[in-house]
Amino acid sequence: MANELETQNTELKSSNDQMKDQVVRLKADTTLLGKSLRIKERQYDKINDLNDELIKKLEKLQEGSANENKRLVADLEKTRLELQKKEDELRLLEAELNQKKIDLDRLSADLLDREQRVKELESIIAKKDSLVKALKDKVANALLGFKDKGLTVEQKNGKVYISMEAKLLFASGSTQVDPEGQKALKELAKILEGQQDLEVLVEGHTDSDKMNSSAHPKDNWELSVLRATSVVKIMLKHSSIDPVTITAAGRGEFLPIDLEDKSKNRRIEVVLIPKLDELFEIISNEQ
Repeated sequence: MANELETQNTELKSSNDQMKDQVVRLKADTTLLGKSLRIKERQYDKINDLNDELIKKLEKLQEGSANENKRLVADLEKTRLELQKKEDELRLLEAELNQKKIDLDRLSADLLDREQRVKELESIIAKKDSLVKALKDKVANALLGFKDKGLTVEQKNGKVYISMEAKLLFASGSTQVDPEGQKALKELAKILEGQQDLEVLVEGHTDSDKMNSSAHPKDNWELSVLRATSVVKIMLKHSSIDPVTITAAGRGEFLPIDLEDKSKNRRIEVVLIPKLDELFEIISNEQ
């Protein structure tokens, strides 16, 4: 029995010693853990401090970044507005350019049309001039026998002028055409009755000497009208000229051709005027 107690006591002591060793070890471990814990706590505090510092830096950076972003956004908006303005200006210029091109095309077409009309006019004028020259030559040849009797034929301003001095046609102060003058007028009338598209203007001209007679004609103007009328009547009597195309007019003393030789101012002028209906039609189409 005693042995059992000793054995148990021995075992208890051994177990107690083991427990003491465990306590010592635990205390040691606890101390190390405490140290480690404190170290960890200090490290944690440092990390917290560093984290706080980083957070502050991040907030500051974010604040600066926000301001920078605002500036960039403002610059971007300004650039966008400028670009929009440039695009609007470009579209406006393109529209103006297109309109200019349309106007240019229209003007070019008008110019070509006008050039064509000018060519037509020039062609017609050249043709008229050629016909007028041919008429002038024909009249001059037909009246060649009266050339030395005060009759001249010339072409100017697109017309044919047949000038006959009064001495070929009339006695002084008379309105009746002499036989020799009638011959010239008959020859002229024969040529003109076959001409188409002609207006005939017969003008009477006098000198500046006053009329002495109290009977008709009373003055030079009346004398010039009566003489022109006599010429027209003879031409119509001896031809088939349409009376609608011939006009008698008196110019009196107001269109002299020679201030030194009054006899040259006493004259009858027969003006042959080509009808320019074709020309006028082209010109009217221009308006």
